[in-house]
Amino acid sequence: MLTVLNALQLVLYIALLALAGQGVLFVLAGDRRSSNFFYRTLQVVSMPFTALIRKATPRAVANRHVPLVTFLVLLVAYAVVTFEKIGLCVSLNMVGCR
Repeated sequence: MLTVLNALQLVLYIALLALAGQGVLFVLAGDRRSSNFFYRTLQVVSMPFTALIRKATPRAVANRHVPLVTFLVLLVAYAVVTFEKIGLCVSLNMVGCR
């Protein structure tokens, strides 16, 4: 179970970093971000999560807000997985959690 939580935490972490990087490049590159190679690469990495949130949110949520909503949802999911991992490690008396 610890391996599953570690893998899930890693996937969420990578997606969070990709979305955070997109946010930074959004500010730095401005309107030219669509031609920025790194922005496009980070967009491809975060696309599965963004598409899933787009399908889960109502149409009232604008497309430009979906990455922010995705970031917040993934942040909450990361916190939940982290607390579950901590709970598991405490219940196992920290055996295998180092």
